[in-house]
Amino acid sequence: MGAGSSAGEKVAAWDDVVVPVSLVLTSDTHVPHRSRDLPHSLWTAIEAADVVVHAGDWVDAALLDMFETRSKRLIGVYGNNDHGALRERLPEVARAEIEGVRVAVVHETGDKKGREQRCAARFPDTDVLVFGHSHIPWDTRAANGLRLLNPGSPTDRRRQPHGTFVTAVAAGGELRDVTFHPVPPRR
Repeated sequence: MGAGSSAGEKVAAWDDVVVPVSLVLTSDTHVPHRSRDLPHSLWTAIEAADVVVHAGDWVDAALLDMFETRSKRLIGVYGNNDHGALRERLPEVARAEIEGVRVAVVHETGDKKGREQRCAARFPDTDVLVFGHSHIPWDTRAANGLRLLNPGSPTDRRRQPHGTFVTAVAAGGELRDVTFHPVPPRR
């Protein structure tokens, strides 16, 4: 026994400590059609995160290869602009439990009118639904508590002032510290 410990004491910190898991959420990257590459700030966040979630519209399988190389763990789906190898390698819907948070990922959720109710019915055993398609950042809750998150697009801002991606932390069954990061415009 080491100094300061006795036979009856717990000494393993992992018995009582929840280790948070860092996440990056992105979607609608459209590389190389909308941009030749992702913004440096997003690649930096991807390389630092424990889990990366991509909600579709990769456009090129080479980008998926880069994500697989640079991510510790990747959860992804295909979008409406993904064909061929991307549809062969990725599901339409992905599900994972991350530190007690039940996550589902899908590209399209339909019109914004009625989205929360529709998604709550489609994903009843889910805590967080990550989706894409609109390129518009979104963070709402359905009546049943389902959190809907669209990280926007880091490369195609559409009607938004800037592109975006999201970072968050999963720990103890909750998603917290959800932050939408603005991406500077391309030069």
